[in-house]
Amino acid sequence: MRLPLTQEDASILGRVCAFLGREGLDSYIFGGYVRDGLLGRSTRDIDIAVCGPALEVARRAAHALNGQYVPLDESRQIARVVLTEGDPAEGRRWHLDFSTIDDSIEKHLSQRDLTINAMAINTRELEQGTVPRVIDPLHGREDLQRGVIRQASDTAFEDCPVRLLRAVRLATEHSFAIEERTETAIRSRAHLITQVPGEAVREELCRLLSLSRAASHLYYLDRLGLLTAIFPELAATRDVEQPREHYWDVFQHSIETVAAFERLLRGVGNQEDAVLSEAPHIPSAAEHFEEEVSHGASRAVLAKLACLLHDIAKPQTKTVERDGRVRFLGHTRQGADMAGDILQRLRFSKREIKTVQTVIASHLRLWQMGGEGRPTRRAIYRFFRDCGDASIDVIFVTLADFLAARGPDLDLAEWKQHCEMMQYIWSEHEKELAVVPPEKLVDGHDLISIFHLEPGPRLGELLEAVREAQGVGEITTRDEALAFVRRRLAASEVSQT
Repeated sequence: MRLPLTQEDASILGRVCAFLGREGLDSYIFGGYVRDGLLGRSTRDIDIAVCGPALEVARRAAHALNGQYVPLDESRQIARVVLTEGDPAEGRRWHLDFSTIDDSIEKHLSQRDLTINAMAINTRELEQGTVPRVIDPLHGREDLQRGVIRQASDTAFEDCPVRLLRAVRLATEHSFAIEERTETAIRSRAHLITQVPGEAVREELCRLLSLSRAASHLYYLDRLGLLTAIFPELAATRDVEQPREHYWDVFQHSIETVAAFERLLRGVGNQEDAVLSEAPHIPSAAEHFEEEVSHGASRAVLAKLACLLHDIAKPQTKTVERDGRVRFLGHTRQGADMAGDILQRLRFSKREIKTVQTVIASHLRLWQMGGEGRPTRRAIYRFFRDCGDASIDVIFVTLADFLAARGPDLDLAEWKQHCEMMQYIWSEHEKELAVVPPEKLVDGHDLISIFHLEPGPRLGELLEAVREAQGVGEITTRDEALAFVRRRLAASEVSQT
């Protein structure tokens, strides 16, 4: 096979193979690197099997190649070497994962997850510059050509349950079909995903959600029994009826919100689409959602998670009034708390969790701001202050929620009205951003010395009130700021008497 290598990739691979040649051990590159190479794709993740102690070989590789040694599973002799080209903070990275061959390379491959990942090439042949022979005991190359996902053995999923999710991810990533017996095996073993460490589930889930048509992938996970195994809290949302303006129950609405978000992100400004042509114009949205927050999760992935979980607390908060009106009071705040617990379980970072929680807690706020007319400058100021860098996320998820609520029964006139309000909110915010940031009129020292206040929460609240009044144009000078504080203190004293 010939590998699709850039000059930089070829240099890295050459250094790796030269090192392995000097070690004098039989060694093989296998798994995803070979699979992607046969598909004509390049990757910077390289799995290397060695006939020797993998941990020691990895340590020596890290030293010889000026890389970083990371033990992954010492009991199973698995370690990683991270190589960085260029600036350590921004350079391209290669991951070399070393494992030990206990018997033969053929037996090592038979213990893999899927047949398309059970192929290998001898590093000695690469070092010699010859076209390497593909070692393929399970006929993975044939499955690759046919676009089939097949388990490598009957125990593949029990041996490592994260493979359940990986099989689905690879199928969707490559537009392959999961073979019937393998699909049946996944469905019967879906419960095993609960045994997988949260960070491993998170990594596969984020990669799945980063793909287009994520909603259809979530439906597929549900048919396989994996979705509610990963998110058991979602099971309670099934068949929960909503007010008549909602087309779907809570469960399907949650997934359809993901689909609506993707539609908005993919086609905002599409003048040929009657729905998308009305969506608000936010020039920075595309770049915003491509931003990586941490762990490789982009803002788009986190927004899709927020869409999936935004109504997670509706079953617990549902009430039916005497007149038959269905309500879900407090579901945004309770849902944000539940989402936090879920994402902590999946080992998302604090920043990622905060972003998703902000979106869920605020996904009704923009509608509530409008009321019967346009939101006030103060309401807009507070929204962007409170939501911070998740403000655009809230806007898009709010619109997606509306689209998914109405479904096929969407009223275009009503949709246009909502989009106009969102555009107004964003435009007013842009006007504020265009203004040179105003100088600070007063600070904490001023309030302590002039009004004899003590440091503490009350001082902070007064300073924020001054910033808000200045932000909406109520005060513009230091004297006005001090008068403003004086009125607030007087009103506070009156309320306490």
